[in-house]
Amino acid sequence: MRHPEPDPIEAGQESVWDYPRPPRVERVVKRLTIELGGETIIDTDDVVRVLETSHPPVYYVPVADFAEGALRPGGGSSFCEFKGAARYFDVYGGDERRPRAAWAYPTPTPGFEVLADRVAVYPAPMDRCTLEGIDVQPQPGRFYGGWITPDIVGPFKGAPGSSGW
Repeated sequence: MRHPEPDPIEAGQESVWDYPRPPRVERVVKRLTIELGGETIIDTDDVVRVLETSHPPVYYVPVADFAEGALRPGGGSSFCEFKGAARYFDVYGGDERRPRAAWAYPTPTPGFEVLADRVAVYPAPMDRCTLEGIDVQPQPGRFYGGWITPDIVGPFKGAPGSSGW
């Protein structure tokens, strides 16, 4: 299936259609926060992102930067052809629990070693996720964990009809 035409880009924006496949991982200078259950469970500027064609960036932050008890082992696992075997975490904040709402690659494949000891969080089940104080919108669909901000342009994988991209 042919991918759709990329949305127009304005100054200061990136198109997900300019991201590579296989994906690229890069360090960024941005403050990232996540709130759940009335608590800030992470507030850090130690951030890396993974960029892959048709996907909004996925942000990875150090496990050690999460609030005490915010991450607990969750059920299941998955495999990425590029990054390797993933494990899941349940995310806790206040009196709230979000099962399998975060994931990590404890032993990433070559080229993705920077992801070791880092975790990515699905923004949809969280109360609020921000980058540089800007609210994040979740990537469409239930499988992907991309973070959409006004500087990222699609269309994005995960929307209805995009499974063949």
